[in-house]
Amino acid sequence: MTQEFPKGAIKSIQGRSFVIRGDDIDTDRIIPARFLKCVSFSALGDQVFADDRNELKGNHPFDLVHNKGANILIVNDNFGCGSSREHAPQALMRWGIRLIIGESFAEIFFGNCLALGIPCLTSSKEVIAKLQNLVEKNITHTWHFDLKNLSFSNQKETVKLDLDEGPYNMLFTGKWDATSQLLDADEKIYITAKNLPYLNNFESII
Repeated sequence: MTQEFPKGAIKSIQGRSFVIRGDDIDTDRIIPARFLKCVSFSALGDQVFADDRNELKGNHPFDLVHNKGANILIVNDNFGCGSSREHAPQALMRWGIRLIIGESFAEIFFGNCLALGIPCLTSSKEVIAKLQNLVEKNITHTWHFDLKNLSFSNQKETVKLDLDEGPYNMLFTGKWDATSQLLDADEKIYITAKNLPYLNNFESII
């Protein structure tokens, strides 16, 4: 089955959630360094949290049967800290994660997630603790994220989330997706290049 990746405006996300507890979970734990030699990101989903999962021998949240197919991750403080490797959000996305909610995120990790169309929303320590407990007590519940209202709900409980205006607008308008914007502007790019004086032989070049 071909995996669907985000495209265009991201105004809502729906799915099951699960929890990774702990502050300062760094990118070295999310995807260990030995997997950075890959020539393609496609297989990284199987290696996400590889060392932690090996240590817990099937009891890691990414290995639990009831979390298979879940697409929303609830974390704690400073998630994605450490090295700036873009492989970390790539691994999470290719496992199936489409939304991450936590107390805070490392700045570069946040930006790398945004570039893939993975929203990273925040809330207070108290709200995240409450949400993590709710998710763990209701493992089969479907949760709905609404970007417009910055809300996260399972129809019984609703949690308000935070997101800065810049990332909010990028997600709401689809401008996070630089590749699609470039492809959509193909004709304009062609015309601009054709009219540049130093590319007067543009057609013969392409």
